[in-house]
Amino acid sequence: NTVGEAKTQEREGCGSDEERDSELGSVYSEDHRGSAENLQPKIKPIPEASSFFIFGPRNPFRQFCHYICNHPYFNNVVLICILVSSAMLAAEDPLKANSYRNIILNYFDYFFTSVFTVEITLKVITYGFAFHKGAFCRSANNLLDLMVVLTSIISYPIALDTISVVKILRVSRVLRPLRAINRAKGLKHVVQCVVVAVKSIGNIMLVTFLLEFMFAVIGVQLFAGKFQFCNDESRFFKTECAGQFIRYDSENPSLPELVERRWINYPLNFDNVPNGLLTLFVASTFEGWPALLYQSIDSYSEDHGKVYNCRPVVAIFYVAFIVVVAFFMVNIFVGFVIVTFQQEGEQEYKGCELDKNQRKCIEFALKARPVRRYIPKERFQYRIWWFVTSQPFEYCIFIFILINTICLGMKFEGQPPVYADALDYLNMIFTGVFTVEFILKLTALGFKNYFNDLWNVFDFIIVVGSFVDIVLSHIAENSKFFSINFFRLFRVMRLVKLLSRGEGIRTLLWTFVKSFQALPYVALLILMLFFIYAVIGMQMFGKIALNNPDSAITVNANFQTFPQAVLILFRSATGEAWQDIMFSCAGETAYCDKQSDESRIATGEEEERTVCGSAFAYPFFISFYIICSFLIINLFVAVIMDNFDYLTRDWSILGPHHLDEFVRLWSEYDPEAKGRIKHLDVVTLLRKISPPLGFGKLCPHRTACVTLVRMNMPLNSDGTVMFNATLFALVRTNLKIKTEGSTPDQLNEELRAVIKKIWKHTSPRLLDQVVPPAGTSPQPLRPLPLPPYPFTCVCLLCTSGLFLISMLRRLHALICPQSDAIRI
Repeated sequence: NTVGEAKTQEREGCGSDEERDSELGSVYSEDHRGSAENLQPKIKPIPEASSFFIFGPRNPFRQFCHYICNHPYFNNVVLICILVSSAMLAAEDPLKANSYRNIILNYFDYFFTSVFTVEITLKVITYGFAFHKGAFCRSANNLLDLMVVLTSIISYPIALDTISVVKILRVSRVLRPLRAINRAKGLKHVVQCVVVAVKSIGNIMLVTFLLEFMFAVIGVQLFAGKFQFCNDESRFFKTECAGQFIRYDSENPSLPELVERRWINYPLNFDNVPNGLLTLFVASTFEGWPALLYQSIDSYSEDHGKVYNCRPVVAIFYVAFIVVVAFFMVNIFVGFVIVTFQQEGEQEYKGCELDKNQRKCIEFALKARPVRRYIPKERFQYRIWWFVTSQPFEYCIFIFILINTICLGMKFEGQPPVYADALDYLNMIFTGVFTVEFILKLTALGFKNYFNDLWNVFDFIIVVGSFVDIVLSHIAENSKFFSINFFRLFRVMRLVKLLSRGEGIRTLLWTFVKSFQALPYVALLILMLFFIYAVIGMQMFGKIALNNPDSAITVNANFQTFPQAVLILFRSATGEAWQDIMFSCAGETAYCDKQSDESRIATGEEEERTVCGSAFAYPFFISFYIICSFLIINLFVAVIMDNFDYLTRDWSILGPHHLDEFVRLWSEYDPEAKGRIKHLDVVTLLRKISPPLGFGKLCPHRTACVTLVRMNMPLNSDGTVMFNATLFALVRTNLKIKTEGSTPDQLNEELRAVIKKIWKHTSPRLLDQVVPPAGTSPQPLRPLPLPPYPFTCVCLLCTSGLFLISMLRRLHALICPQSDAIRI
């Protein structure tokens, strides 16, 4: 209830509990209705200029096109077509362009291209083409849509004429998923933040490039033409590297093979500045740089092979480069990306007068809801409930989990049978303990209330899985039909139970979950990036053969299917030998697969030697590594740093990670989650909560009462306070949000304006509840009566009497020292 409603109830009489509960529920339901109303997208009006010099702004056909373009069903259908057509790109067969699967997918591609053409036609008629403000081509996102559709249309007439051109046009179709960015507001915001972050660090990128260019020039002067060698290590000069030699396989030395001598150039070299830049970029990713270092140390001169440990002094060149560029400049670049991304995320709140921590705490106070706490009414069930919810019981279970953890780590290969049996018996004991815990909690809480808690569901699954593990380990240990190793995972899953114990662990887990809630759009951007590069990789490198022993493209790492393409890109994103994959896709030994169409183009004996590699591999892999590893992946770091900043902040400053404790303890006084408690219970509640949110156990009762009165919380006429209003008052007072400087009404109006600006979905009733509007002076929280202390009063009175009697005896002893009666 708001303050005005509380006064009305005071005049007209307090309503029943059912009426108050229905009012409380209406506040929450109205909050959701307001959210739905405010989430309606804004419709872009028809520009005043004519479209194609034919359709004016009042033209009925143009207005009809405007209605169609802004209809939610139309946008949803286009989005579904984008997703389905993108999925079909991943389903194509890169080896055989004319396969039955590709023919069917091409018909679907005709259909989706037609849909996208109709969409663009309607939008161009509605908003005009390009000659006035608000026209279709004035938006970069619309230009991307137009380019994707035009390339798809152009690729159809020349599909059978020029293979290379068709390949380029077909690759451009993978940009279709980018059209979904403009239709997802959160994803669009993340992309805009990334673009602005890249723009703002242009100077860092320039300095990093200039440093790499300088080292590349030095590398050309030191190593140009000196990384060449003969595959026969017994030949050092280029003129000697001719003919054949016998090579013995290290794995099978009994089968030597006759190999042609070849003069080889190391893939990473400094023969020119572009090669030097590529070599240094690979070294800056810390991949393959030790082999490059040893190759440089063994270099001798041009047209001369390797000489072991010839120039060890050149190691200084690589050490200097790694320290200056890889350690310093690259990390500065990454750090600027993270900081700039976080700052861009704060730009929309620039004028709201609230910092990030204050916004998070207010958002928690507005969105938090009281939770139910089941307390049984039956006497026997209540005693069991009191036992299983007591701290000694929790500590006992915690100790059993720790001991079980130690026992799980005591197993080793070759253990004696007696030792293994002892571990099995201990596992049975722990299973029995956790089973007793399950039975007691199920008895105390009941079936429905027990399984409403996800942690209890997890405990139940562990208990059932542990019993299945014990039974199967005795009756089906050597069974060929199924393995019991899966069920033994339930033993390890007991470690997860530790996460539900301890306030610090719960706080860390809560922050971890909040981080995941903030990551969907960043993760979606990364998935989109992987999808686009995987489809491009399938189109460009999907025909490379897998049986070349000198290539990194193998059965386990290739682009012939979409899952394999995603896997090899994920491997490249982690930096695992990504440069070998790049050279294998770009080299002259990237021969075509026998089953591909490219191999059939060649004739004669060279049919299997057709090269399917391309120099496109260099920009493909370099751009992917820069965008993925240096930019997008670090957005995860930015989000995690943003949520875990409380670990590096002063713990005396209130943060959202403190507020969950208030919700948990509120349920002890409001087990039915009605959202209100007596104001006399607030002091007791806050003394149970440690600072900075609460007062702490050591806070005197009088001080707690005075502090609570100063918060000026709205008080209902029945002597209760509301859940959200109490939490909001605590946050506002602790963080000093609009509490000083002007009159209370003016401060409340300013805060209400800030809340309406940032949290537009907040219902008016909830807003009036937490921040009363001007003109409705809240009923102040009355000073809470101090509890009586009769025993203390009696003790003080007796002590005073004894002190007075003692003083009188001393006085009489001084007056009459010889009087035995007085002495007695």
